[in-house]
Amino acid sequence: DTNFVNAHGIDEDGHVTSAHDIAIMSRELTTKHPKIFEYTTIWMDTLRDGKSELVNTNKLIRNYKGATGLKTGSTSLALYNLSATATRDDLSLIGVIMGAPTTKVRFNEATKLLDYGFSKYSAKKICSKSEIVKEISVIKGVKDKVSVAYNDDLYSIIKKGDDKSIEQSIDLSETIIAPVNVGDKVGEVNYTLDGKSLGTVDIICTEEIDKLTLGNMIKLTFDSWFKLLR
Repeated sequence: DTNFVNAHGIDEDGHVTSAHDIAIMSRELTTKHPKIFEYTTIWMDTLRDGKSELVNTNKLIRNYKGATGLKTGSTSLALYNLSATATRDDLSLIGVIMGAPTTKVRFNEATKLLDYGFSKYSAKKICSKSEIVKEISVIKGVKDKVSVAYNDDLYSIIKKGDDKSIEQSIDLSETIIAPVNVGDKVGEVNYTLDGKSLGTVDIICTEEIDKLTLGNMIKLTFDSWFKLLR
């Protein structure tokens, strides 16, 4: 729904966007360039050796718990607008208000949106990177088993109380042929909620296991004897 006619945002025929598109642009900025928060969270600052003072036009930075930004804007035609971002308990939300009649209204309405999101939803950590899933058999290796683990963390935003309905589906090889390298993929796990996928994570080997040869067979046998003698 967006059409850019100029780069400065001042009213011009055909220069339009939507709340949905502003949210998409805000997400793109904050997820790929999180350094922006170092600036959008500043409430007051000075310039020219303290001769000029700047105050953030986003009042939520001072008044809303967890507020992180992001951008205010207003013109005579667009009225008062705001893309508000906030983070609580690992959950980051974006609330976009457009066309508010006053600056106070835009902040009040953004507060309502963010309050709704934080009261209804949570960021659920479904699985943890390096968490051991199980051991699988190794064929023709110097060890007969290898531990396999999740390759990444998986978070999902879900409605509070729905976490008990998350279903797990694991597709995993029961055996692997040596040599085995750290990071070798042996399967994946998929999580769903009400038939909708929440995400998929690879399952990988956590250690290196050499292929069994005559040389290391002799070494393994010698090591076993040595342990018995001790």
